[in-house]
Amino acid sequence: MKFSALNLDQQILEALSYMNFVEPTPIQEKIIPEILQDKDVIACAQTGTGKTIAFVLPILQDLIKKPRETVSALILVPTRELAIQIDQQIQGLAYDLPIESIAIYGGGDGSNWDTQKRALTLGSNIIVATPGKLISHLNLGYVKFGDVTHLVLDEADRMLDMNFYDDIQKIVKHLPGLKQKSMFSATMSPKIKKLAKSLLHNPTEVILELSKPAEGVLQAAYSVHELEKAKLIQGLILDKPNLNKVLIFSSTKKKVSEIVRALREVGIPAAGISSNLEQNQREEVLLSFRADKIKVLVATDVLSRGIDIKDINLVINYDVPNDAEDYVHRIGRTARANTTGIAITLINRKDEPKFKSIETLIQKSVHRIPMPY
Repeated sequence: MKFSALNLDQQILEALSYMNFVEPTPIQEKIIPEILQDKDVIACAQTGTGKTIAFVLPILQDLIKKPRETVSALILVPTRELAIQIDQQIQGLAYDLPIESIAIYGGGDGSNWDTQKRALTLGSNIIVATPGKLISHLNLGYVKFGDVTHLVLDEADRMLDMNFYDDIQKIVKHLPGLKQKSMFSATMSPKIKKLAKSLLHNPTEVILELSKPAEGVLQAAYSVHELEKAKLIQGLILDKPNLNKVLIFSSTKKKVSEIVRALREVGIPAAGISSNLEQNQREEVLLSFRADKIKVLVATDVLSRGIDIKDINLVINYDVPNDAEDYVHRIGRTARANTTGIAITLINRKDEPKFKSIETLIQKSVHRIPMPY
């Protein structure tokens, strides 16, 4: 199937063509027609399946058919990184359209508050927001959401993990004109089902292989002593000079700095990103990584969901994540959109039970590679 078969406006098709999107992914093929018919949707899909475009295109279609200057769509997300990513994708698709969007999130020095307030009061067409920051604006009484017709909850499971259930319910009370609602989650947990029951009306359910890495990810693992990890990743990266983008996940902010230092000691261009950095510092690091100015990005799980960096060749789990679901999201940073990639996990003795839980979740035994020395 081509995007042209989905009855989308020609301007949207031209934007998709310009961005080299030709054929919809399975979730896009299933979701877009449902939202275009104003049906509520709940979708479970792994990261990297193209769900952002699945809910953005119908919103753009609605705004093209019925232009307006007020806020028409609200997209709620768990993190500032995801808010920025979605906003950037909207702006790319709507570059030649009279449609405006803005990301509403906290952090930084607060200098963007006035910009956010203007967008909420004067009417940016699409708002992408974290619940906590949006509640801060709603509490001051100037936000007008009476014309919002579309509501999207992206990574709803993560928002519930972050205790945003009450905030979501409070925000929905400010949306009297909703005609279509969508929820996207990596799992169909009891908490997700409870939220869906409270918000959605007779929703269409779309489930695409829950909690399994993309087929294009080659997974492997090393059994390694904790003190040997730094030397191992130095060798792995130095032995593969053709790798352009390597993403390493660490369990702590302290380890991020230690890993970056170890890589730089052997001449590998590396930088770290964690919640210690201000938002403008994070964006600067990410921009350098996307532009291939640094080869290796070391991060905590702040990046495991919601950051869309293309062409990542290798993901290394320096530490086994505590949550098996986080493993899927971490390695989902590579092999996006039907490409291929490699994911390597470093496992010490105490991490073996956690990794067994991961293998149970993904229903696959991960190949163990002998240590190279």
